[in-house]
Amino acid sequence: MATDAGWRPLRSPARAGSRGLGASPFARLALVHALMLAGDTLITMALADSLFFSIRPGAARGKVILYLLLTMAPFAVVGPLLGPVLDKSRTGRRTVVILSAASRALVCLSMAHHLKGLLLFPEAFAALVLSKTYLITKSALVPSAVDREEELVDANSRLAVLGVVAGFAIAAPGAVLLKVSFLGGDWVLRLAAVVFATATVAAFRLRRAAGDPPPPVADERQQLRAAGIRLAASAMAVLRGIVGFLTFLVTFGFRQTAGVPAFWFGVVLVASLVGTFFGNLLAPRLRRLVAEERMLMGALLVVAFVGLVAARFGTRPAVAALAGTVGVAAAAAKVAFDSIVQRDAPDAARGQTFARFETRFQLVWVLGAAVPVVVTPLSRHIDLGMVVLAFAAAFAAFSYAVGRKAVAHHASEPRASEPRASEPRASDPRASDQGAAEPT
Repeated sequence: MATDAGWRPLRSPARAGSRGLGASPFARLALVHALMLAGDTLITMALADSLFFSIRPGAARGKVILYLLLTMAPFAVVGPLLGPVLDKSRTGRRTVVILSAASRALVCLSMAHHLKGLLLFPEAFAALVLSKTYLITKSALVPSAVDREEELVDANSRLAVLGVVAGFAIAAPGAVLLKVSFLGGDWVLRLAAVVFATATVAAFRLRRAAGDPPPPVADERQQLRAAGIRLAASAMAVLRGIVGFLTFLVTFGFRQTAGVPAFWFGVVLVASLVGTFFGNLLAPRLRRLVAEERMLMGALLVVAFVGLVAARFGTRPAVAALAGTVGVAAAAAKVAFDSIVQRDAPDAARGQTFARFETRFQLVWVLGAAVPVVVTPLSRHIDLGMVVLAFAAAFAAFSYAVGRKAVAHHASEPRASEPRASEPRASDPRASDQGAAEPT
């Protein structure tokens, strides 16, 4: 183009996708999350033949107990080691994601060669450890990918929904590989390795935090143990226990009930998955109306009510409806809980917080799942099991309400008795979050 000053080069046209996927820190995290969850789905499909559904219920109980113990093992490894690594440096979280994705690609390639051998079991265990490592790290990364605390619920919800969509999308090519006689599960694992390798490349584009987080001070350690976070964790733990309890209650209850068609297992599973999907979609809309704490309370109350109604009818459609309700409630509550920790826990200890709580949640899930396996009358009478589930949710809701009221009362006492100079500063948003005031 000619100007009075002479010729100057034309500017390069802006790329149409400059603000598309990968342009923002959250979009880059979302891409990595979708790839990681897609790889997880392929691993699950490749190992599906190892499930216990093909053996007799009586023989299955011992294997189920062993399976439940094995699901705890990755958290026992990850919990004590991962938290300090994540909190030592903010850039350490990005590095953990890269190493987790790359390691899973290598593990999948190795599993593809040992799908029928004994080495598959330690390799599958390594895949589980790496999966839990990523999920905990992802939770600690979310606050750095959003601009405001009010966006945390929406960000967690979008990641959860994206994970479900990615799982369904990758299931189709995975199923094709399983059905082709000369391919099979080993090629599904090779596809998973490609997906994880892609996630490794994408993880290099995650936001690199500037500087290291400040070391935790005494006030932050007290905040980490804040009653509000502990109460929310207790409520979420009950919901996780209910998920495990209902899963194995239905599994053994249907198998021990004569005349239950096999497709009802699929109906209940689909209801649970659909409920989980809609729970993640619903969470941001609920957050615009109520605070995260009230979302947790509402989830427990809804499960208690629907559990009693389902027990009253005692039919298989009622069980499916309860599974869908539990899926909605647990998904929305998990989004709310993650947002509470991301909002209130200090950045210098956020990784340890998530590692600790996820370990406890998995332990409660295992305990809940073991109840119908060990207490056989519950699996023989599903309606009785649903009553137990409903009362557990109701008791948890009551305890959570009483605990929050006590915290609010305790927080108000210093303001009434101490001089104004000792009151929390109004500019500190956590001063009100720990007390009675809530955003609505």
